[in-house]
Order: sequence, then C-alpha cells, then structure tokens
Amino acid sequence: MRYIPATSEDVHKMMEDIGIETLEDLFKSIPEKYRYRKDFSFPKAMSEQELTLHLYQLARQNRNLLDHSSFLGGGAYHHYSPALVDAIISRGEFMTSYTPYQPEISQGTLQAIFEFQTLICQITGLDMANASMYDGASAAAETVLMARRIQQNRSRVLVSSAVHPNYRRVIRTYLTNLPVEIVEIPYDESGQTDSKFFESHLNDNTICVVLQSPNYFGVVEEQERLFTKAKEHKAVCISLIAEALSLGILKSPGECGADLAAGETQSLGLPVGFGGPYAGFLATKQSFMRSLPGRLVGMAKDQQGRRGFVLTLAAREQHIRREKATSNICTNQGLCALAVTVYLSFVGAEGFRNLAIRNLQTAAYAREVLKSATRLRFDSPCFNEFVLELRSDAEQIAQKLEPRGIFPGIPLGRNYPELKNHLLVCVTEMTRKDDIHRLATELEKAQ
Repeated sequence: MRYIPATSEDVHKMMEDIGIETLEDLFKSIPEKYRYRKDFSFPKAMSEQELTLHLYQLARQNRNLLDHSSFLGGGAYHHYSPALVDAIISRGEFMTSYTPYQPEISQGTLQAIFEFQTLICQITGLDMANASMYDGASAAAETVLMARRIQQNRSRVLVSSAVHPNYRRVIRTYLTNLPVEIVEIPYDESGQTDSKFFESHLNDNTICVVLQSPNYFGVVEEQERLFTKAKEHKAVCISLIAEALSLGILKSPGECGADLAAGETQSLGLPVGFGGPYAGFLATKQSFMRSLPGRLVGMAKDQQGRRGFVLTLAAREQHIRREKATSNICTNQGLCALAVTVYLSFVGAEGFRNLAIRNLQTAAYAREVLKSATRLRFDSPCFNEFVLELRSDAEQIAQKLEPRGIFPGIPLGRNYPELKNHLLVCVTEMTRKDDIHRLATELEKAQ
C-alpha cells in the first residue's frame, strides 16, 4: 500500500474545518513553559560501527535479569524462551501483510492468529478467543466493557482488590465517564477475596464480578464458589490471569464457571523486556460471541476444497460504524501473539503442565527456605508467587539489596499502604536454589 501524504490544500482545508489559522494553534492547550522553543541540536551521524558500540554502552547501563538474582513478578515473569521461538517467528511464511484485510495475500498472518485463538481456548477452557489484545490490563478493561454490553440495564461492577493494581487502574480509566459504580472487594487474612463482603454487595444490579487467580499476592482464589454466588444474580463472571503459565496446573477459568477470561500471555515465550511489548488475550463462551471486542479469524474451504483463513465477526470501528463497534482496538500484537503460539505449540500440553509443576515446586522450596529469615503473610495455596512479611520497610530493604545484585521482589506498600513491610516474591524455573538461599541470607542481614 502506497503512502500518499496530504497536500498543502488538504492541510488548509482541515485547518479551516476545525477552526484554526496555523498549525501552531494545535498546541495551544500545552502550557507555554512546557513548549520547546529552541533549535534542535542533534549530534552528528555515526557510522554503523560507532553506532553499534554506542548502543552496547547504553545497554550496559541497564540492570538486567542475567546479571542479577531476580525475584520480581507481579505481571512480568522471567521464564525461559527456547531459541526456536525467535527462529520460527522470523520465517518468511509469517511475514505476510501486517493487517490481514486481504486474505488471499495474508494466509500466514491469518493462520497464526487462528492458531493463537485455538490455543487460548484450550488453556482457558472457553469456546472462543479473539485475535489477541494489547496487554493484560487493557484486556481486563475490555472484558468489563463487554460485560456491560451484555448487561445493559445494570450499573454495578465488583472488582477484587487482589486484582493486579495496574489492571484495576485501567478498568477505572475505561469506566470513568460511564454511569457505572465500581465496588472494590477487600482481601481477607488468607489473601483471598473477602467472600462475606463480596456476598453483601452482590445484587441484581451487578453487571459483573472480576477476580484474578492467582491474584496479585500469588494466592489461588476460590473462583468456583464466588462465581456460583454471582450466577444466582445473573452477573457476568470474569476471571483474570496475569501469570498464564499457572493454567498448566490450575483449573481453567471455564472449569471454574467463568463467562469471560482475560489476561497476559507474557510468560509464554515473551521476554520481560523492561515492560513490553506483550500480548493480552480475551476468551468467552459462544453465547457472548457477538459482544466480543477486536476480531476473529475463521477457517473455511474454497470451491476446490482447499483450507483457507479469513477475518470474520470483526466488529471493530475500522469495519463498522464507530457507535456500533465493540471496541476501537486497532491491532492484535501480531508478532507477540505469534511468539506465544510457537511457544505453546513447542512445549505441548504435557510440557506446559510439567513446567507449571516445576514452578510450583520451586515456590514451595523457596517458601520453606525463606521462613528462616522472615514469615509468610498468607498461608493460602499459591502458584509461583507469595508474600513475605519483613521486620522493616520493604522498599528500603529492596534498595539495599539491589546494589548487591539481587532484585528481592516487589514492595507491596507502593499499592497497598497497609502492607508497607511486605514483599511480593516470585520464583520460576529460572530461579536457582543458590539464589534462594542467598536471598534468605541477605534478607536476614538487611532487616
């Protein structure tokens, strides 16, 4: 597709239509003190050799997960991604047109999306999945909007406070200008969503119930019981997953009674990458298919009986009138979704489960070792994350250990002021026993 820029006449016509005289008027909303009025002084161009060295020197300034013992989690997990993943996603078969509007020239892209959808359905236990989302947080918000389309005459959303803080913020942002009441359900002493508070605020005006399992504290929620109560009021049940590898061993959202499932696929073949890019997912029961945001890829056969892939039910604003669109999501994180597809295909069902068990066992070992230096805040079942209660400020302890080559975890006081002395610790198959014992020793010294 050729890029044809706007002509001077086009620009003047657009300016006239929106009521401005100069392009500078577009930036009037930016306070003058923040606007750059000087000339840009860019450094002279570098040769390829000079640029390579310069980028390497910049990269060395980063503190990375190879040179440090990392116990960070909270939505970004240090798992091993086989070299095969990068090799496969670089192949020409998948390098067809970026946006697959013309199926005859986009079969590689379309098939990759179709396979991604299929795999997401298998691990979530639900009927349909869309062509991926931006990330877990926006996928979570889209599920709530989807639930609101399903329950148009209701106005209350119940969200567990044990849902990832970033997910909750994005949900609030999406709902800010809508007539919706968001009720946050506190967590109890077990680290699970408070069932008594939950039941007392559940009523026939409830649009949906939003839970995450494992939740932000790493605790496995009793989703089945809470979803059963929610269905008594015909509320939509939403299950969020930030650590997708947990689906290798835990009951799937579908088995737990979820109507919708959404979350993050980063742990399935994508690097931590300093925060992205990642790929979200959203799956649903077939009865809610036409409320699904984004787009679906379907498989069909032509007149000669040959298999082919096409876009179907793409109810996005690019395809239909904006006011009738289910979403304005305009990309499906295609390359990241392809990496996830390759990863899941490579590890297979048995490998997926075995890897999840390995993470579970490593976490159990770490919990036992770290008891000598501190105590566990919650004793509920967990997957590969858990909360430690320290004797002093967790933020200060994390700052002490980082120069020693240890990322000890996430200080929870940042998002939960009542947990100022608490640390969210994560272990994966990348965590060595020596690292766990060293963390125990350093925590004992630092407190």
